[in-house]
Amino acid sequence: MSVLAVGLSHRSAELSTLERVAVPAPEVGKLLHELQQAEHVNEVMLVSTCNRIEVYAVVETFHGGLNDVTDVLSRQAGMEPAELYDSLYVHYAGAAVEHLFSVTSGLDSMVVGETQILGQVRSAYATAREVGTVGRTLHELIQTTLRVGKRVHSETGLDQLGASVVSEALAAAGDVAGKHAVIVGAGSMGALSASQLRKAGIGEITVANRTDARARRLAANVTEQGVPARAIPLSGVAEAVRDADIVICCTGAQDAVFGPAHVLPRGGRALVVCDLGLPRDVDPAVGELADVRVVDLATIQRRMREAGTPTTERQTAKATGIVLDEVRDYLAGQRSAEVTPTVTALRRRAAEVVDAELLRLDNRLPELDGAVREEVGRTVRRVVDKLLHAPTVRVKQLAAETADTDYANALRELFCLDPQAPAAVASPKPPPEKK
Repeated sequence: MSVLAVGLSHRSAELSTLERVAVPAPEVGKLLHELQQAEHVNEVMLVSTCNRIEVYAVVETFHGGLNDVTDVLSRQAGMEPAELYDSLYVHYAGAAVEHLFSVTSGLDSMVVGETQILGQVRSAYATAREVGTVGRTLHELIQTTLRVGKRVHSETGLDQLGASVVSEALAAAGDVAGKHAVIVGAGSMGALSASQLRKAGIGEITVANRTDARARRLAANVTEQGVPARAIPLSGVAEAVRDADIVICCTGAQDAVFGPAHVLPRGGRALVVCDLGLPRDVDPAVGELADVRVVDLATIQRRMREAGTPTTERQTAKATGIVLDEVRDYLAGQRSAEVTPTVTALRRRAAEVVDAELLRLDNRLPELDGAVREEVGRTVRRVVDKLLHAPTVRVKQLAAETADTDYANALRELFCLDPQAPAAVASPKPPPEKK
């Protein structure tokens, strides 16, 4: 079993392709089940953000797993697999682990160093675990991944330089200090938008959401932070926008939720509409209205390409070094863990041999004193333990240090252990018949 990463992001695909593959939150569980039911997939989770969709799966074979995952993503997008291939990137085994660590650390983000992805990976894991598609391998991998992401930010300061997509959108929108903002969507992106608006000095915030309770909760949190805020139903967005200077749409809906009808006559006042949804939340026709400027993910991508990122080579190099070190340690731990069941099998086999020989001694010398019998048993077991200690410790070290040799299989062959036992093997392979 190995980890397979299949995805597409702002680096590999056009925004239009990302929109087609994007998975609405209510459908994530269904997609995860569909992936897990594929022939070669055992565990799976999905990371879906405003600029990436990635599947991390534990698969039996590389090609079989890749075909399974690609087929499901293609159906999700309504595309043929061949159409999607050019936009996909694929990482396997150690390369998949390195990619996941880099992504979670913010090294692969549109804005290098941003910390939102850490929470998004945590959320993706929680969703997969809730629907039952996470097993031991992904659990251990994600726990390590989250620790690595935190370590990168704490030891490099990368998060202090990296901004979020929201802050980049606001930077493209211009000065918002003292102005009125409408946030459409009260999920994690809506909360992040409110936080960034507050830092930018916004004067007032109106929150609209499909679920009134979530809108009220976010508005209350914003008010507690010192910015006047109120919650409204989605039906009241147009009236709220009439008095607003900036609108941020981040609902995660499958279709546009903000159109020309939401922009009532404003007397020539400018309006900036930030579309952070994937798929798009804003109807393209909004950008054709007078005095309205739309800032979307494509705008942010162009802005980042033209301006470059604010990270320094030193910090990026240090972060990359941490990731590579952690990948090496993780893979070493996995290789060591792979040989552990065979070591356990060897010790169990040795214990069985000792028990059998002591039983034979009992049958041959039934009159042997009980105290002597117990001392002989302890002595034999000590001898076996000492003989096995050095080689079993060393084989774990060797397995951790190199992937070039299958030490577990070598042990099975040397000691005639049954290679079919799933966790710990106790029965010896029968010797070949003599001809």
